Amino acid sequence: MGGMLFQSRCAGCGRSGGVLCRTCRFALAAPPALPTTSDVVAAVPFVGRARDVLLGFKYGNRRQLAHHLAGLVVNRLLAAGVGPADVDVVTWAPTSRRRRHERGFDQAELVARRVAAQLGLPCGRLLERDGRSGAQTGLDRAARLHGPIFRASPAVAGRRVLVVDDVVTTGSTLRSAGAALRRAGAAAVRRAAVATTPALAASSPSTRPRPRPTASRTVVQGPWAA
Repeated sequence: MGGMLFQSRCAGCGRSGGVLCRTCRFALAAPPALPTTSDVVAAVPFVGRARDVLLGFKYGNRRQLAHHLAGLVVNRLLAAGVGPADVDVVTWAPTSRRRRHERGFDQAELVARRVAAQLGLPCGRLLERDGRSGAQTGLDRAARLHGPIFRASPAVAGRRVLVVDDVVTTGSTLRSAGAALRRAGAAAVRRAAVATTPALAASSPSTRPRPRPTASRTVVQGPWAA
């Protein structure tokens, strides 16, 4: 009985080969100019090739992309002047239990753990999503603006926290996560995401364009906590 041959395809363009082809890697490494915002550091706009890749990651079980997406976030953080010396611990804005069960993983967690590893920082689950807070996907903008409800661990007290998400649309999820961390006593909260919608980026109070990076790279590796 012959075996089945499974052919890998690029998450960005569908071309046969690896999980992300060379062309798509460079497209993600040099995206359109994205305004810098003091609220959320986002690596790429959620359009075109980046959108295709993130949808493949989120809904197509392309977990291998997490390392590359984390590299984009790290490069963007460093370009914005945020480095390992500015953060004590990395965490993520957890998705709903239903979404995690459906996908088999939390996409924000995968990215956050790799961001932490690349920065040489500890990473831990410091936020819990209220069970009454459903997934944001599929909600209209008005409903999304309210955001989910989070509770933060007392372990954040006095620590500088970087909280990571995959895609920012209205910004309500990261705002809610940041508020929960501050209520629990976090000394400082920084928020980052792989991508943001063009509308949210355009609403930034700053219009300073982002530096155009070279291909994604992995920075210093170090021990980090599970």
